[in-house]
Amino acid sequence: MTNKQVPSTIKDESLVEKRRQQMIKGAVILFTEKGFHKTTTREIAKASGFSIGTLYEYIRKKEDVLFLVCDSIYERVKERMEQSIDQHEKSIANLVLAIRAYFHLMDDMQGEVLVMYQEVKSLSKDAQDYVLQKEREMVAMLEKVITNSLPVTISQEQVALVANNIFVQGQMWGFRRWILQRSFTLETYTEQQIQLLLHGLKVEEKELS
Repeated sequence: MTNKQVPSTIKDESLVEKRRQQMIKGAVILFTEKGFHKTTTREIAKASGFSIGTLYEYIRKKEDVLFLVCDSIYERVKERMEQSIDQHEKSIANLVLAIRAYFHLMDDMQGEVLVMYQEVKSLSKDAQDYVLQKEREMVAMLEKVITNSLPVTISQEQVALVANNIFVQGQMWGFRRWILQRSFTLETYTEQQIQLLLHGLKVEEKELS
């Protein structure tokens, strides 16, 4: 399932993209406040700035809006990660920079990411599989950075585990921010997680230079 597989009666692709971005923006706010199931298509249309009749020119059903939201979030995350993470640089310092960039990205998009994880279960099986594949692609980016950066060789299973740990730790700042902020700022949280990671990998701080 892809973005283009959500049918629209409008043939102007640029207009479809514009209207769907309006939909996504309005839906994220509503889903954050009320959840997917308690939000009506009429409310989504109003938040998007057009009538419910216009809304149904761009989607078939409410689930299509949720799919567009999840797809948009992953595309934005992937784009930002590609811009900020060098997958080819071979140094521990590059791994640290990648983790910092990813954690800051999760802070910027915490509302959207929270919506996605709370509501993805409401998608069809095909749509869930599509979203899961997007996540695998982003974890694979981190795996490549880890493999290139470490001064020691670890197994592929360990690389995958470390990459998934980083992925979830970044998201945890959004999920658990209400309690984590009692003890940490984003910067101190990030640095503590980096130090724990390096300690677990038996990487010395001197190797950062």
